[in-house]
Amino acid sequence: MNLKFDLPVKETLILRKYINDEEILYCLPLDMNERQSYCSGYFVITKTRFFVFTDEELCGVYLISDFNEYSVVDLTSSGRLEAKKDGESVYIASFSMEHIGRYYYAQRILNEMAAGEVSRVKGDDDEPKCPKCGKRLRRHSRICPYCMSKTGSIKKIMAVAAPNKWIYIIILLLFFANTAVMLIQPVVNKGIVDNAILPMSSGEMEAGFSGILFYIMLIALCSLAGAVVNILRMGFSSVAGSSLARDLKERIYNKVQDLSIGYVEEQTVGYIMNRISRDTDRVRDFVQNIAVQAVNELCLIVGVTIILFAYNWKMAVLAIIPIPFVLFFSKLMRTRMQRLYHNQFRRMDTLNALLNDVLNGIRVVKAFGQEDRTVERFRSDAALVRNITTRVECLAYTIVPTIKLMMTAGSILITFLGGKLVLGNELSPGEFLQLSTYASYLYARLDWFSLLPKRLSEFANATERIFEISDMDPEIGDTADPVIKDIKGDVEFSHVTFGYKSYNAVLKDVNFSVRSGEMIGLVGHSGAGKSTIINLLMRLYDTDEGTIFIDGVDIKKYSGAFYKSQLGVVLQEVFLFSGTILNNIRYARPDASIDEVIRAAKIANAHDFIVGFPDGYDTLVGERGQRLSGGERQRIAIARAVLTDPRILILDEATASVDTETEQQIQEALERLVKGRTTFAIAHRLSTLQNADRLMVIDEGKLTEFGTHEELMRKKGLYYSLVKAQR
Repeated sequence: MNLKFDLPVKETLILRKYINDEEILYCLPLDMNERQSYCSGYFVITKTRFFVFTDEELCGVYLISDFNEYSVVDLTSSGRLEAKKDGESVYIASFSMEHIGRYYYAQRILNEMAAGEVSRVKGDDDEPKCPKCGKRLRRHSRICPYCMSKTGSIKKIMAVAAPNKWIYIIILLLFFANTAVMLIQPVVNKGIVDNAILPMSSGEMEAGFSGILFYIMLIALCSLAGAVVNILRMGFSSVAGSSLARDLKERIYNKVQDLSIGYVEEQTVGYIMNRISRDTDRVRDFVQNIAVQAVNELCLIVGVTIILFAYNWKMAVLAIIPIPFVLFFSKLMRTRMQRLYHNQFRRMDTLNALLNDVLNGIRVVKAFGQEDRTVERFRSDAALVRNITTRVECLAYTIVPTIKLMMTAGSILITFLGGKLVLGNELSPGEFLQLSTYASYLYARLDWFSLLPKRLSEFANATERIFEISDMDPEIGDTADPVIKDIKGDVEFSHVTFGYKSYNAVLKDVNFSVRSGEMIGLVGHSGAGKSTIINLLMRLYDTDEGTIFIDGVDIKKYSGAFYKSQLGVVLQEVFLFSGTILNNIRYARPDASIDEVIRAAKIANAHDFIVGFPDGYDTLVGERGQRLSGGERQRIAIARAVLTDPRILILDEATASVDTETEQQIQEALERLVKGRTTFAIAHRLSTLQNADRLMVIDEGKLTEFGTHEELMRKKGLYYSLVKAQR
């Protein structure tokens, strides 16, 4: 994040009177004053002081050491930076939510400086911006939703469809064949009128079936050819559309797997599901039924226009008069439709997310008797979707009648002129029928194109949302030449600082070393940072500052998949996949034999209850393992960890949610599991950490105590107070 903006000339000249040779370390935009009114200003930090500018005037000069603590106050719609001196809060500056991240960094910088430390926060990180509009891009995204053009969307879709280009070539050839058949049919109609029906009616030709048989056969042949071509076209279009949808779904799903857990946790399940399912289906439908047909419609329009001008330029001019009006009206409506569709999709995402949450948490809803409240909330969100959908559909269905009215005017003009030419013997009845049919083709194409704004808006929004994910750069990935080697289990944290929001550190300059085979207990209040240490060790996140070493090698240099294959994890909230007990134990090692699975289950004290089920290891666990008790799920999770034979074992409150008897069985299993492995265990019940070699006490993101139980008790610090409180 950029924390060193360029200070304008006027403010720079004012500042020179105060800072002499001091360097400007950080310079942040300041866009609100104390009255919460918008202004233009800057917040400048040097080595010893900070300065507040608003509207080109210096409003405050402060010594950093004058205050004990700095803090950001989140006011929801804006923020405020405050400082404490002798227990009293002092107002420093206000800012909009656009800059709240920067001022959280400023809070950290000022607190470190006030404590006499040198801040390691970088101030000149580049922020990705759209080169076209200058707006800030989403983190790790290369797509600007404001500037993504329809052409760009189509090019991206074409790139995905490229491996199956031969199918699209066949579809285009079939469309050309269909166009040719359609252009021939009016010629046949003209022939049957001018060369058969009229001569028979005037007596120039003997009346009889044989006179029109040839033309009937031509009409039948054209109909048969058109039917065959359309059947083949729809078949190939289905193959092309299904293949494209599969490729897009795989692309997004693979990308979601590559993205960090931080990104996935920022989104709702419904949001990601809609990208994989609904949006890819919209793109498939557009490509399969709209895009390829648009080529046919354009070819037909060009062919019909050429024929009309070749036969009679007056009728051709009358036929194309409505076209500019139709195109202008369609473009006008398309812009408005796209905006409405964007809002509609956003509302539907919110509704789907609510539905997903309620269905997953239905037990909680019913347990607290919140059915009526949940129904009311759903009704409210559904009403918003209904309102925006009604506006979209009303606008869409207003477009079609308006365009048809324009085309009707053209048909009336053609009928009038054509009838006049026939009466003046300038045009035969057959030619009039032929040209009228071509004009109807032209208007039918325009009628089809009148629905294109709606379909194009759906497609544009869907592709924007698909490529917003698929073109995102992963936060965590392997290096160019990743290290692939078995690990022993030596772990070192060196000056590690990390925050789930980078500007709000959860861990602050954490340092420790653990030898291979040690069992380390992590102790501290809720929210202190214990689980964050575990998350970094599992490399679900990368550090903001500092380095984690595994056997002396930076954890970022290891192959992610190979490193994680040597980790064993048992969490408090065990997740089991729908399927059998056997497949859940085998999840980390799908190639494990049944004998290895049974051995792992016995170590985890799970074998006895598993064979007690009628189906044994083939017992279905249900969605999220709901058919099993908490203790049974926990022991299956331990068996899953045993099966990988991990060098580093992570236990996060593994016995927190079970009864005493089950806890004893799990503890026995864990004692067998931890032997010879580097183990990190989190537990609020300190008695469960009695076998730990050393205990690590975390308080407000800092490692405050580290030693054996006896050493920490003699120290009489935070650990001592926690033990006394539990006793």
